[in-house]
Amino acid sequence: MCAGALFGNVMLAAHLALAVTMTLGGPLQLIPALRNGFRSFHRWNGRIYLITAMIMSFGGIYMVWTRGTAGGDSLRIGISLNGLLLVACAMLAWRAALSRRFDAHRRWALRTFILVSGVWFFRIGFMFWVLANRGPVGVGEDFDGPFVRFWAYGCYLVPLAVLELYLRAQDARNKTAKHAMTAGLAVLVLVTAAGIAGAAMFMWGPRLI
Repeated sequence: MCAGALFGNVMLAAHLALAVTMTLGGPLQLIPALRNGFRSFHRWNGRIYLITAMIMSFGGIYMVWTRGTAGGDSLRIGISLNGLLLVACAMLAWRAALSRRFDAHRRWALRTFILVSGVWFFRIGFMFWVLANRGPVGVGEDFDGPFVRFWAYGCYLVPLAVLELYLRAQDARNKTAKHAMTAGLAVLVLVTAAGIAGAAMFMWGPRLI
């Protein structure tokens, strides 16, 4: 943390602490047994999750514009849009729950979950790209190359698009659409696994040694 920047340091510390809440609380909302069998827990955990998500979004936007980030304005704007979309989806998920429109609530909550994971998708997507190309193709010396500029937005817009396709396939009566979606998700699982392995080896692992 930067010395002499008390407010910014507090924001950073709070951002990191709240990230733990998001990491633990989010996946619990997706477990049907907890959602259906422990509804009070699901409601309160969901409230904490959505409030935390909105706080982190505003905190993240503040930090990228006041403390800087690699990648230039493309990455700053991409992160800011991610945060604003997250807040909008969280509010719509909450509103749908209050009006007992649970199908709409589920969809907006899933979109919120995807947007919360934008930074995660950026890292594992970036590492998959590097591994697939056997080097930092399109990254640029200042981390502002064409791939970085694309992935600054793609890290959450691409997963959102996949989610929308999944929801449409779920609603479809055509079994072919369901099978195609299942096959596509299987491929994306492998891509995700490769990205996680790459991030663990080259981004997180060296910091633990």
